[in-house]
Amino acid sequence: MIKIYGMETCPDCTYVEKQVKGDGRYEVIDIGRNVKDLKEFLRLRDSSKAFDEAKRQGAIGIPCFVLEDGTVTFSPEDAGLQPRPAVTSCRIDGTGC
Repeated sequence: MIKIYGMETCPDCTYVEKQVKGDGRYEVIDIGRNVKDLKEFLRLRDSSKAFDEAKRQGAIGIPCFVLEDGTVTFSPEDAGLQPRPAVTSCRIDGTGC
């Protein structure tokens, strides 16, 4: 089973969650709903070198996928899913709206 750590307030996480709803090959863990799940995620984040770049950038590192072999990845494709399409901006300089 592939574990997916995320939060319901994260657009990338909710996009992924919609793809796996009802699919028993995936376990979605919302780290914002339960302190036990947050602690589990923080143990993983503190011990896995996969999070080093996310930490340097000040990011949380979600959605995070733990594959069946224990590999930690941030790529939905590695978990057999589609990434959220790039959001287009409405400003000419490419920034938000």
